[in-house]
Amino acid sequence: MFRKIFIAVTGLVLYSCHQETLPKPYGELRLEYPKPQYRKFSSPCGFSFEYSDFAQIDQAKNSCWYYVSYPKMKAKVFITYFPVKNDFPLHVKEAEKMVYEHTIKASSIEVKSFSYPEKKVYGNFYELKGQSASNIQFYAADSTRNFVTANLYFNTRPKPDSLAPAVNYIKQDILHMLDTFQWNHH
Repeated sequence: MFRKIFIAVTGLVLYSCHQETLPKPYGELRLEYPKPQYRKFSSPCGFSFEYSDFAQIDQAKNSCWYYVSYPKMKAKVFITYFPVKNDFPLHVKEAEKMVYEHTIKASSIEVKSFSYPEKKVYGNFYELKGQSASNIQFYAADSTRNFVTANLYFNTRPKPDSLAPAVNYIKQDILHMLDTFQWNHH
């Protein structure tokens, strides 16, 4: 009896060793982020918006420039403010130049215009697909006195698949930012 069990177990072990071994597929960590709670940011430069409590506002090198930083995602939304002095078309041209400089790596660029006439906030929202260094950009203006641009950057090599959850999370924050954006001196 023992001999029959030994032969059966040995046969199963030998048979199972003949299956082809496959390497483990390469995968990325799936990241999920908390539901945002929003707080208001007011710049002394005359604009305000709401941003996620998952982020923090840091001063950039100029007084009216800011980073909305997402330290856990290694991401920053770089926000710049410029007063308009009879040079509105130049600011739009510069903002669009920043977007279209990424066409080398971007597989596509989606443009959506937005308009909040009751708040005098107008602009364009750009979503860059592919291995672009900046995935989202926008400009907002009142078309007479104020102009703001913003660019999303990650402090990592662009990998669209692995960055997608973070890009989508920050995209929703930026859309909320635009929905709540206003000029404070109108």
